[in-house]
Amino acid sequence: MIDRYQNLVFSICYKITADYFTAEDLAQETFLSAYEKYTTFDGRNEKSWICRIATNKALDYLKHSGRKQIPSEDQYFTAQEDQSQTPEEACLEKEVREELYQTCRSLKPPYDEIALDYYYHEMEAAEIAQKRNRNIKTVQTQIYRARGMLRKHYDKKEGKRA
Repeated sequence: MIDRYQNLVFSICYKITADYFTAEDLAQETFLSAYEKYTTFDGRNEKSWICRIATNKALDYLKHSGRKQIPSEDQYFTAQEDQSQTPEEACLEKEVREELYQTCRSLKPPYDEIALDYYYHEMEAAEIAQKRNRNIKTVQTQIYRARGMLRKHYDKKEGKRA
């Protein structure tokens, strides 16, 4: 069986792990498992049976290899960097959100509320449709039209022709 399937098993393990040496080890483990479980094998389609073992070995390796890795100090502290915003970024975001809110409120009904829900509150179209008890296609059309109105407003503000 090793002579017949060694290249196939190795290639499966290599394609899944993308590591030559790991694929060699997994191929050996595959044949060891096949040898240990050969008495339970029903004899039908030996090729797919050995391929399934190889695939499972490689996938198990990937699943557990992440847990085995110990990060270095540099990796640990890089991952622990403060992800919070600077005061300047927080202030700018607040200003942008306030302007978005005011711009959405300036649209004519029903686009004002649709734009607020979609862009400001970041709701999905399906959520808005359910909240307003409307057809989802109607809400999607209103979102599309509100987007056009907002684009015209921001283009005009930047001095572009709408």
